[in-house]
Amino acid sequence: MTGSSTDVVAHGAVKRLLIAIDSSASSTRAAQYVRFMAVSGAEVRLVCVAENPRNIVPLGALTDAELQNARDEIHRDAADALQSAKSVFAGSKIAVQSDVIDLSRHGGSTGNALVDAADEWRADLLVVGARQHHGLLRWIEGTVSEFATTNAPCSILVVPASYEVEIPESPQRILFALDGSPTSLDAMRFGLQFASPGTHLRAIYVIDRAVRLTDLFPIRVLEDAFVEEGKAVLANAAGVLVDLSNPVETGVVSTEPTSDDVSHTIVREALRWRADLVVVGTHGRHGPTRWILGSVAARAARITRTPLLLARP
Repeated sequence: MTGSSTDVVAHGAVKRLLIAIDSSASSTRAAQYVRFMAVSGAEVRLVCVAENPRNIVPLGALTDAELQNARDEIHRDAADALQSAKSVFAGSKIAVQSDVIDLSRHGGSTGNALVDAADEWRADLLVVGARQHHGLLRWIEGTVSEFATTNAPCSILVVPASYEVEIPESPQRILFALDGSPTSLDAMRFGLQFASPGTHLRAIYVIDRAVRLTDLFPIRVLEDAFVEEGKAVLANAAGVLVDLSNPVETGVVSTEPTSDDVSHTIVREALRWRADLVVVGTHGRHGPTRWILGSVAARAARITRTPLLLARP
């Protein structure tokens, strides 16, 4: 790394945060998490997507008057959700605006609407709350999750409802998951801007030991290759972190030999180390001695119990 830690932060500072809001406590929790992460002078836009009632009720089941009443109720719920989230930023010096996106006029899906909003507003970060397996914030579930992860023009921060610890003013323990690609180092640099001087930083490389029928090489050969690459990856990470005054550590972790994968290992390590932010790049390299970071990131977003930053290159 060239320059100081402040150079890293200034280079990619997040100034425009788009937060997806619905009527759940999960999205309010997401707003609370980023309340203290937003830097001075940042802009926050709260967006609530109002469903098209025609997509909820079978076509023809509602009269025009009933359809309008349903639309009005959906909009009132959206406005209430936005007001609740907006109160999170009361007293801050952050510029906050809020908008309802009406799918009956916008068209498309909720995922399309969020991606379009992030693109049109030139957001640096899209923030969503999520509760796995129950559809609360449904935007990060199923096809919407895959669509947003693949098509969002900016980095994405997922704040799971299962993250119930007291939210610090800035992350105190940040875990970086690396795969050896330039993208994962870019993700590390991006994530560093959310660190304060006292934040503990840990960079890990995951050795995928899980045996699969599709493996083309003996597992021992793959493990040896992983170990060598892991050493090189963490040496590069140390070079990025060397100028920082923060407490820093690196380590190699492994999946279980069977019935395991890299994304579950990252989630477990985040819990074991008590991380309050995990940073993963959204694109990685593909090969017999590397895991595909893009698919790992999408899978981790569905199961994470720690706020997860999916960082774009």
